Amino acid sequence: MRLLAIGDVCGQAGCDCVRRVLPSLKKEKEIDVVIINGENSAEGNGITPFSADLLFAYGADIITGGNHSLRRPEIYDYLDGWDYILRPDNLPEAEFGCGYCFADFGKFALAVINLSGTVYLERAGASNPFTAADELLKRAEADGAVVTVVDFHAEATSEKRALGLYLDGRVSAFFGTHTHVQTADEQILPNGTGYITDLGMTGPKNSVLGVKSEIIINRFKDNDMSKFVFAEGEAVFSGCIFDIDSRGRTTAVERILL
Repeated sequence: MRLLAIGDVCGQAGCDCVRRVLPSLKKEKEIDVVIINGENSAEGNGITPFSADLLFAYGADIITGGNHSLRRPEIYDYLDGWDYILRPDNLPEAEFGCGYCFADFGKFALAVINLSGTVYLERAGASNPFTAADELLKRAEADGAVVTVVDFHAEATSEKRALGLYLDGRVSAFFGTHTHVQTADEQILPNGTGYITDLGMTGPKNSVLGVKSEIIINRFKDNDMSKFVFAEGEAVFSGCIFDIDSRGRTTAVERILL
């Protein structure tokens, strides 16, 4: 299986970038499965049915989330009604959606786990991601999953690295999201898990993590807490490709930054 994971899509500019880049990239790289983190894909923050539908239409097989997944109430029924859109399983708001799916595409099948970190995140209260991962891996084993993939939406590099190593050999691929800054540490861990600390952002290049730069500058400079507005213009596309063998082990990792 050749799996492409795409980092946090930010607003309309990010969705448009996926539309322009993904079809040709899938063909060029012979991608089998696409996972997109879409928790910021809606204009103004969060994810909506409209932005989720766009990402599925543009080529996502599975959409993962993060600390903003439940910010927009209109997504609640969508999360409950569609198996292939996730939010972190260990968030305290357990009544809407979940952070696990088993996706069978015929030739390829995999379990996908979505978890939240606990360090420095504005949405507090997530339960322990290590124990949450243990429980979800039991579910994946019961489903017969050979390939298991984890999106760990977390701020602290150390927390991502620690959970990645904890799960080394127990999952096929582990990638971090949330910081919107791609890390250059793609690798295969000692026991066969493909790893990258953060996929990066798919969104407006001339911005501060996707947001109009003047808003963030004024926030730091003058303590102006104006509402976030995503920037427009040229976009960057960030992600990582994992080649996974029939035993569920990663054999190659390729970082993508376009």
